[in-house]
Amino acid sequence: MRSHPYPATLRRQWSADLTPTQLYAVLKLRGEVFVVEQNCVYPELDGRDLEPGTRHFWLESEGSGQPEAYLRLLEEPDGGYRIGRVCTARAARGRGYSRRLMEAALAEVGRAECVLDAQTYVADFYASFGFEPQGAEFMDDGIPHLRMRRSP
Repeated sequence: MRSHPYPATLRRQWSADLTPTQLYAVLKLRGEVFVVEQNCVYPELDGRDLEPGTRHFWLESEGSGQPEAYLRLLEEPDGGYRIGRVCTARAARGRGYSRRLMEAALAEVGRAECVLDAQTYVADFYASFGFEPQGAEFMDDGIPHLRMRRSP
């Protein structure tokens, strides 16, 4: 197993297995990053967090018990996957946590098709995992995004 310079425990839970405390903690992190820090007023609770096929991934730094980085993996009706809500707490940025989460999620996706909507400034990060832009840049809550796809 590869050693990481910033030790953190990877957590992965199906939606049905999340405890109320875990769900609250990941929603709190998402709210802090997307709603407060990025000043985006949007329906953060979109009804997909508790779907049967939804998986939640997060990293907790040693001893904290709190998520410091998070992503959500959704099963789509067409059999593919969607990655979203990728975020890292401000104090934990620069530690490679998003990369570790993407590696874990893509290990589950395997060779299936996967899509995501990337904030444009991090499109190169997602491209490093084989995602390619699909279509023109679009605005979402005042932030430029690109739809990206990773095909088998």
